Amino acid sequence: MQNIDNFEYAGFWIRVGASFIDGLLFAIFTLPLTMIVYGDALWESESFLLGPADFLINYVLPAVVVVLFWLYKSATPGKMVLKLKVVDATTGNVLTVGQAIGRYLAYFLASIPLLLGIIWIGFDKKKQGWHDKLANTVVIKDKSQE
Repeated sequence: MQNIDNFEYAGFWIRVGASFIDGLLFAIFTLPLTMIVYGDALWESESFLLGPADFLINYVLPAVVVVLFWLYKSATPGKMVLKLKVVDATTGNVLTVGQAIGRYLAYFLASIPLLLGIIWIGFDKKKQGWHDKLANTVVIKDKSQE
């Protein structure tokens, strides 16, 4: 169990910043791969999904990478840059595999109703979005690293 006295909950805007960094990093890797496979169709097609490689590169790969980062580093690269960690809300420990996968899938539930489940972070006392509540996780900032 972590010493929770050294932590504070990470708020909405710092988490937005971490997500922006992660999105940029994913684009740097996935966009060239998708362009190699689909060429100009990437820009010209009106389809939501270009094909199986598009699904693997832009949906499966990011999901696997994010879950693995949560399991092995307790943070995605964006969260690491900002000294944030995703931990179990009860114990402060590293997420279980089930929690990590559940948290990732719960992002969709939190996003569907006009991002309400994400915006919730700004109003919640523990700064939890719906995805955090469903997976029993919190995002914390380690004050001892400042």
